[in-house]
Amino acid sequence: MPVELRIPEAGESISEVQIGAWRKSEGESVAIDEVVVEIETDKAAMELPAPISGRIVKILAKEGAEAGIGDVIALIEPGDAPPPGESARAAPRSAEPSAKAPAASGVPKPPVMPAARRVLGEAGLPASDIEGTGPGGRILKEDATRLVESIKAEPAPGPRPARVAPPRPVDTPGREEEPVPMTPMRKVIARNLVAAQQNAALLTTFNEVDMSAVIALRKRYRDSFQLRHRVKLGFMSFFVKASVEALRAVPAVNARIDGTHIVYRKYHDIGIAVGGGRGLVVPVLRNAESMGFADIERAIGDFAVRAQQNKIELSELQGGTFTISNGGIYGSMLSTPIVNPPQSGILGIHAIHDRPMAVKGEVEIRPMMYVALTYDHRIVDGREAVTFLRRVKDLVESPERIWLRI
Repeated sequence: MPVELRIPEAGESISEVQIGAWRKSEGESVAIDEVVVEIETDKAAMELPAPISGRIVKILAKEGAEAGIGDVIALIEPGDAPPPGESARAAPRSAEPSAKAPAASGVPKPPVMPAARRVLGEAGLPASDIEGTGPGGRILKEDATRLVESIKAEPAPGPRPARVAPPRPVDTPGREEEPVPMTPMRKVIARNLVAAQQNAALLTTFNEVDMSAVIALRKRYRDSFQLRHRVKLGFMSFFVKASVEALRAVPAVNARIDGTHIVYRKYHDIGIAVGGGRGLVVPVLRNAESMGFADIERAIGDFAVRAQQNKIELSELQGGTFTISNGGIYGSMLSTPIVNPPQSGILGIHAIHDRPMAVKGEVEIRPMMYVALTYDHRIVDGREAVTFLRRVKDLVESPERIWLRI
């Protein structure tokens, strides 16, 4: 009797997922715990493994379909695990022009992202015609689009099969449009950002930080720090530690509204915004107040790597009492970040630029960074917001105060 492949529990408050790329097709053998399909939630992407070894006899939910927790999306006939290198071998099945056609050899198929699969499917091209440039050989939408455009550009000496679907008719060449469904994650991001603007009284205050002391400190201890801790000393750990001290000084920024109450958190779970393979995610440093510089740098580096591989666990994205967003890695000089509800504050840090500054009556060139604090004015007063940002500035400009806590 076939075993049902069901959508598992995906985390608190998640009741629906979107089916992503199927790694296996109907008729293919699969080993126990081998990844069968990708699913996307409103928080992250997940890989769903096979509960048994056997053969996939039926796929019940196509890529892009919505499915609820507990829904059956495929049936697997129990059987022996396939020999190494033969898991991609499929049983005979009806041929159809699809980007999901299995590879002819025993070489595992590269993962195909949903947007890329749509492009290839519309053009009638198999995924085997393309080499992915994404992490782990993933085939991205850009890869698929590049292949389709290269085929369109080929000279056509005579009639040939129409394997490339023409773009939607438009009045003027070069003005094509492509409607692409929003992923569950993007839908929730959009909904949360709008809700944050509508349900909170958001205000942003700014300051600037002289990064000279931190740069000098990193230069002085860079090699010894890396030798001892096996991780580089970055700027983010200074801002995490400075933020924790500022949150202790101004606890309202670490609080949240619960009905008619204000809940003050005695711990500091700091969300760190990092770019991932499917967009921006915000994994959380739990109890950042108890973490050292090396612990913070090591955790952030791990988050960054796993975000690109879509390996961030859902539990790592939940909660958080305060967020830090580093737009500087993308070259941003100044921004007004939006608070992540139900948090009450977010710190935006930006690129460092040399600027002329007045120092003790003299003009000096200093490496300066603009910082921004967006806060919920329902909880945090302007005086508290300015105090918080000034505290961060003072600690980063005199980093020894972080250790001395003065």
